[in-house]
Amino acid sequence: MINIIWALMAIIGIVYAMFNGTMDQVNQELFASAGEAVTLIIGLSSVLIFWLGILRIAEKAGLLSGFAKLARPVVRRLFPEIPPDHPAMGYILANISANLFGLGNAATPMGIKAMEEMKKLSKSDTASSSMITFLVINTTSITLVPTTVIAIRMEYGSQAPTEIVSSTIIASVITTVAAIIIDRLWRKRRE
Repeated sequence: MINIIWALMAIIGIVYAMFNGTMDQVNQELFASAGEAVTLIIGLSSVLIFWLGILRIAEKAGLLSGFAKLARPVVRRLFPEIPPDHPAMGYILANISANLFGLGNAATPMGIKAMEEMKKLSKSDTASSSMITFLVINTTSITLVPTTVIAIRMEYGSQAPTEIVSSTIIASVITTVAAIIIDRLWRKRRE
């Protein structure tokens, strides 16, 4: 559906430009924007690669497993239906770890695997309570280092690209806590 919406927007814009006599400007902006998009992707890729490297170093140093041990009691309370030694729990913890560092792209495959594993546990066509809770937490995800936003700010010449870190932490903690509270209230209401 979203592809249809984007296609319609592009077609409407081109038709409007043809009737308005601004097709040359549209062509110029099209090629300028394409070049800017490639430059932005290269800039974002370098920052993402850097933070993935840091995440890999943290993993090799045992920091991620240490975080997983610290977070496991909290995650167990959030997902009581999942057995502690089930693979879904490991994927959930890995997803949360990646999201903490603002690596949404790296967190996505782990989130998908976590959902697949939880689907095996539920043996139903509808989303289980654990799946809904995971989706809520994954969507709001607490972020300590918003790497993508920092990279975009650096790419566009921000004087202080990291000044958003504290506000990002505050906002993501508030949204995650609020989302968990709402999830628990809805869960109690359904039971």
